Amino acid sequence: MGYDWIFDVLHDLKAFAEANDMPELAAKSAEALTVAAAEVAVRTDAAKRVNRDTRPTV
Repeated sequence: MGYDWIFDVLHDLKAFAEANDMPELAAKSAEALTVAAAEVAVRTDAAKRVNRDTRPTV
């Protein structure tokens, strides 16, 4: 499943807030998207390093 779902939820929340005149919620949703992208990048980069470092050598 990965992390794609969280970005879908946050995008939907931001769109809802914008469509319903909730500018503070829209701004916080945009901020949450930025934070989520940074945290997911760290985790996926770390996972790539772990997988690379634990690969058996032949």
